Amino acid sequence: MAIQRMDNVGIVVEDIDAAVAFFVELGMELEGRAEVKGLVADQCTGLDGVRCDIAMVRTPDGHSRLELAKYRSPAAISAGPRNRPHNILGTHRVMFAVDDIEDTVARLRPHGAELVGEIARFEDSYLLCYVRGPEGIIVGLAEQLS
Repeated sequence: MAIQRMDNVGIVVEDIDAAVAFFVELGMELEGRAEVKGLVADQCTGLDGVRCDIAMVRTPDGHSRLELAKYRSPAAISAGPRNRPHNILGTHRVMFAVDDIEDTVARLRPHGAELVGEIARFEDSYLLCYVRGPEGIIVGLAEQLS
């Protein structure tokens, strides 16, 4: 049997409202918010006493989603500095196709986004960059050139 689809990517954050605002400004749509707790949450995560606020955001085409999670208990554990380099083991980045990369970066700056490097041109195909978003998440942006 094969998988049906990738449903979502989960990201644990400290400030769920700031993370939602960042991804909504990027162009994602808030699908909903909920509290997760109880036996099923404990069994699924392998943690005891889970109480977690979640927000689901989706891309405009409806095919991709991020689940943003704020743990109230047990408390989230820091994985180290938030400005870790791009080549660290683990989750690399989340990449989004955008219409206008420079406009997108400008709109995200008031939400804390900082370029990791600079906007780069890949041949005559793409403009690419990485920005550091909420909680140090690296978000890739790609603008396809005509």
